[in-house]
Amino acid sequence: MINFNDEIFKNLCVVSAPSGAGKSSLIKKVCIEKNISVCISETSRKPRKGEVEGVDYKFIEKEDFQERVKANKYIEYAIVHGNYYGTSIESVTNQVKKDEIVILEIDIQGAEIIKKKIPFSRSIFILPPTLKILEKRLRERATDEESVILERLKNAKTEVTKAPLYDYILVNDDFDNSQSQLTIYINDINTDIAEKIRKEPLIDIDF
Repeated sequence: MINFNDEIFKNLCVVSAPSGAGKSSLIKKVCIEKNISVCISETSRKPRKGEVEGVDYKFIEKEDFQERVKANKYIEYAIVHGNYYGTSIESVTNQVKKDEIVILEIDIQGAEIIKKKIPFSRSIFILPPTLKILEKRLRERATDEESVILERLKNAKTEVTKAPLYDYILVNDDFDNSQSQLTIYINDINTDIAEKIRKEPLIDIDF
């Protein structure tokens, strides 16, 4: 039986952001550090151009995902933009036991579930500088249809309102600086950084 109140789960760090905020790119850079790894989520959606199985996600069929849900294989799962995303209990527990800091790259729904189930976990919310810049990034990556882009922008306005609930808030306005700051936050296992600093800048952008 897994004890989610075990202090070993201080090694668990949730990172969330609106789609297009640069979360995935930042996490890939941060994971160059030897003591930091990412727990690969499972999803029922199809791979985007350039995505690699077992690196970006574990891609499985919708029916298989639903069967795993019934078997309680996920510590959290959610339907995002019409697709299933979930975090395997087995994957998380195996990684935190290696004394590594483990990142969960999940949405706000999953982050809320993780915080309730694993109180020792920490959470970071990454914001884009402005909504206009977020839209620009979504369009420049050229992976989604117009209807999907508009849906992601609409969802972003809701998602950013959840940022104050996270332990840390980071605005990705300069990639190198954001990478350095994210690394500091991820390594702050005992939340030694003062809350005022962790929560700055508080939401003061054109959302």
